[in-house]
Amino acid sequence: MIANPILGVIFHWLGGLASGSFYVPFKAVKKWSWEVYWLLGGVFSWIIAPWVLGLILVPHLTQVLSQQPTNVLAWTFFWGMLWGAGGLTYGLTMRYLGLSLGTGIILGLTALFGTYVPPIFDGTIGAKLSAIPGQVILIGSVFALMGIVLTAAAGVSKEKEMNDEQKRSSIKEFNLRKGIFVAIFSGVMSSCFAFGLDSAVPISTTALHLGANPIWTGLPKIIVITAGGFVTNLVWCSYLFIKNRTFGEYFSHDEAAENSVQPQVATNAVAALDQVDPPSRIPLLTNYFFSALAGTTWYFQFFFYTMGETQMGKYRFSSWTLHMASIIIFGSLWGIFLKEWKNTSGLSKFLLGLAIFTLVAATIIVGYGNLLGVQPASH
Repeated sequence: MIANPILGVIFHWLGGLASGSFYVPFKAVKKWSWEVYWLLGGVFSWIIAPWVLGLILVPHLTQVLSQQPTNVLAWTFFWGMLWGAGGLTYGLTMRYLGLSLGTGIILGLTALFGTYVPPIFDGTIGAKLSAIPGQVILIGSVFALMGIVLTAAAGVSKEKEMNDEQKRSSIKEFNLRKGIFVAIFSGVMSSCFAFGLDSAVPISTTALHLGANPIWTGLPKIIVITAGGFVTNLVWCSYLFIKNRTFGEYFSHDEAAENSVQPQVATNAVAALDQVDPPSRIPLLTNYFFSALAGTTWYFQFFFYTMGETQMGKYRFSSWTLHMASIIIFGSLWGIFLKEWKNTSGLSKFLLGLAIFTLVAATIIVGYGNLLGVQPASH
């Protein structure tokens, strides 16, 4: 298959749109604790969607996985477990910092570690950056990091301008200090998904040999990585179920039944119940629907990521930068749409606009570098 980096950039933008949008349906979940809807969404993200799409699009999927050496599956699963810790705390970061600032900090670290640590580790970074295409990609990566820094600066500027009441009207559990700490941890751990993709290359090779279309050969890798992430999240959410006695929320229509445990739930719930509200019915059907929608939307970020990666040629390591930049672009746009920036000054809005412009430029530059890389004279 002939690489098409322009098409690859479009796929990465679609993946960024999916990732930047997945948390929005969770906002429609009512009267459920955080661990309840997070794990339900995760079942669709990490188990159902990867297997359904994989079985549909990849011939002999179970054979592809069964033929892998134990060490390939083990390392891929291990990186998935570490990534799961980052994904778990991503949700917590959104609670404390909101979409714009939280996404900026997490994905800045994730972009830096996830893009360059794998080629540094396997010893190929020198060869990649010695050629002109690699140098252009490096420039694009610098633009991406600049855009991420500008996004974070815009978030900090916004935070300084808002009083506590305004902060909590848009982000009900806003906490800058706690949010920054969680965001750093989440950013470093989230980059482990890139390490998992790198260690799972033999899985894609086997899928290709067994007849998979090259554009779908990355789908089996996602199954193994997200299985590791599911285990991490299952352990933590199970602990919260026991601690907060919230597992029953999956089945209860009665809000009053939840009020008896509300003091314990409040520290771990995004959609915490307000005790001054009169009891009301919990909308189970819509909660299940929006949790499933959020989880499935999340999966499509890596569905499109693996498609984009197949189009980037020999500089496919740059896919991670494209993915992170695209996520921040669409995450920031959602932050604007959800009025997180409504009460901010012109300076904050200017910084955010400049950040989005810089990130779009970064994706174009990185795409151009990959385009140079597929030209016959680029070597």
